[in-house]
Amino acid sequence: MSDFFYRTEEIRIDEISDYFVETKQDREIIDQLKARNPIVLVGSRGVGKSFLFRMAQKELLDAYITDKIFPVYVTFRRSSLIHTTNNAQFHFWMMARICSETIRALSKAGIITIIPPSLSVLAGGTVGQITQKTKIEEITEAFEESWKNPGEEIDISGLPTTDDFLDAIEDICSTYNLKRFVLFIDEAAHVFLPEQQRQFFTLFRDLRSPYITCNAAVYPGVTVYGDTFQPIHDATIRALHRDIQDEKYVTSMKEIVIKQAEDNSTLLKNITQRGQNFALLAYAAGGNPRHLLKTVMQAGNLNSDAVNSIVREYYRTDVWSEHSGLATKYSGHTAIIDWGRKFLEVEVLPELHKKNTQYLAEDKKTTCFFWMHRDIPQPVRESLRLLEYTGIVSEQASGIKATRSEIGTRYSVNLGCLLALEATPTSSGFDVARSLTPKRMSEYGANYKYFESLLDELPRFTEPNMTDVLIEQLKKPISVLDLTLWQRERLETIGIESVGDILRATESKLQEAQYIGEKRARRMRNAAITSVYEYLSG
Repeated sequence: MSDFFYRTEEIRIDEISDYFVETKQDREIIDQLKARNPIVLVGSRGVGKSFLFRMAQKELLDAYITDKIFPVYVTFRRSSLIHTTNNAQFHFWMMARICSETIRALSKAGIITIIPPSLSVLAGGTVGQITQKTKIEEITEAFEESWKNPGEEIDISGLPTTDDFLDAIEDICSTYNLKRFVLFIDEAAHVFLPEQQRQFFTLFRDLRSPYITCNAAVYPGVTVYGDTFQPIHDATIRALHRDIQDEKYVTSMKEIVIKQAEDNSTLLKNITQRGQNFALLAYAAGGNPRHLLKTVMQAGNLNSDAVNSIVREYYRTDVWSEHSGLATKYSGHTAIIDWGRKFLEVEVLPELHKKNTQYLAEDKKTTCFFWMHRDIPQPVRESLRLLEYTGIVSEQASGIKATRSEIGTRYSVNLGCLLALEATPTSSGFDVARSLTPKRMSEYGANYKYFESLLDELPRFTEPNMTDVLIEQLKKPISVLDLTLWQRERLETIGIESVGDILRATESKLQEAQYIGEKRARRMRNAAITSVYEYLSG
């Protein structure tokens, strides 16, 4: 079986629509992203935020001749590598990256034919041949390479202020008869970097103009908006969450797989013949296409033995390993991360499983929902936020009344983690998934006894020292990265063994490995670098 695309970054912009499976929610979000009002798109890793950004970008580019709205896609995933002595380094890097990508996008689209003075503002100086590297691009690269020489001073002369940038954008719109720019800022707010997040949302708010619209993709639970940005007033917050109770859910998830497996007749045949087993994997994925693609890939012929094995292994081991792995990178959060896992595995999941076993025997509705009192201790709330980030839990609704009319928040657990407790998921899991109702949620009050174990261990929630964290992460083996086994083996044969080794490697270096040519080296390095940045971002 050929590899699936697990990440949008591996798909070319001109191919993106080939893999798009439109749902009502996706269409609404894309239309909102193309509109004038700023959008903050919230979703856990792998649910498709980047994909929707790219689809909106593609549709704007296709309609550019008539609509005159120009999209610019910017990713901030490299921010973890910035290490200079400048306290405002992240703000300067953000502005440099936005300017650099704006120029690159205009040039790539063939719009730049003359060089107006306003373009020199974005470029940080006089622009000669547009193919030349601008001062802004040099500044951007200097920040992104600063991890190699921590503390080195970077020359930011030529970098525009926010006001200069907005004036330049207005002038460019006038020169090229553009209505406005739309910025799609991906990986905008990184987990465990609250100060960077506050700086980003301050800039996000300041970039309001009739000539530019900003959209940002962030993670649930861990995003810090800061004091100057008000989510209700400064943008529309839109959550990306695929409802597994939607009657079209399995159909749309199946289409996502089929779009990537059109040349694999064996897989298509297995999906058709073993539709209920596929549906079980779709429900277990909890609306996350990346989980579904990975489990389908691992399940082979989709027979019951294979699906049972994958559900138990992937959702008992792989998903939880990713969550627990956060503790090895951010030791200041270890107690919160470990406690959140224990709370789910010891208290929540067994309780829900016990209920479902009883409900199925009595032909009643099942559950994957639990409720937390609004006055739970803050450390407990922080642990839930981190579980949201990794997609193990999802917030469903706040202000929900429970027993004795107490008010709190209702969450759902990833269904795969719950079905992994079944002895044979294929025999009972489908019935659990098809009978869910939020009315049978488990409840945890403000002073639930299990909370004490966290409160005794964790006196406060602190931000880590990222300089030490980065140094340690660059030493980690490539086995921590989300690469295929074949990719890891090829890298190891040429002496690439650590995260830092990949960052330093060139395409020519990769071609030293057997069976790696120029094209495969490019694609393989892109996949490896993307995995590195995602790993470093938490």
